[in-house]
Amino acid sequence: MGIRAIVVDTAGTTTDLNFIEDVLFPYSAKALPAFLEENQNNVLVENCICDVQDIALEPNANLARVTEILLQWISEDRKATPLKTIQGLIWKQGYANGEFKGHIFPDFIEALDGYKQKGLRVYSFSSGSVDAQKLLFGNSDAGDLTDKFNGHFDTRTGNKRFKQAYCNILNTISLSPKQILFVSDVLEELKAADEAGLNVMQMVRDDKQRTGDFKQISSFADIEL
Repeated sequence: MGIRAIVVDTAGTTTDLNFIEDVLFPYSAKALPAFLEENQNNVLVENCICDVQDIALEPNANLARVTEILLQWISEDRKATPLKTIQGLIWKQGYANGEFKGHIFPDFIEALDGYKQKGLRVYSFSSGSVDAQKLLFGNSDAGDLTDKFNGHFDTRTGNKRFKQAYCNILNTISLSPKQILFVSDVLEELKAADEAGLNVMQMVRDDKQRTGDFKQISSFADIEL
């Protein structure tokens, strides 16, 4: 394959789902009320609060109600941009205070150096905000990995389960679909990327995972380029 770029999903592919579900999400839920209280007049947070009111169709929701809505969204794992932005800001504090380190699978850490040597571009695409992705890779168990990436994409690029998001990525990085390999554990995302013409592989790290007709790997070491 004439692959020139690799786009990787984060949760379940490069980072353990358990880290996100058992460490990051509960931390953001616990810290959220105080964070909103202290930062409600910060322009970015203020914009997110307005976006939450819009999405929830509750234009007059007060701070307590907005907090309630966001906590509900965290429990539902809702892919809403204002939630993801606020979570990213909260995690930034957590990483800075040394509350946790970003968990990255060792096989991906190892593969990153190989990609760099081969001159491949590496991008991550997550429903977590770009800032949250940079924090995850910047504060990983293996240190700061951010210089090994060429860029990051989030929900502002589009819904990961829709073809259009991958078309938008193609336009942004100016490569043809066949020059890109997309790796994810989620079938719906692979299907959407496949529809956009990308090469796709399913990362299967768990035997309970739903699998489909796409080529399967269990480690980044399995990818032959």
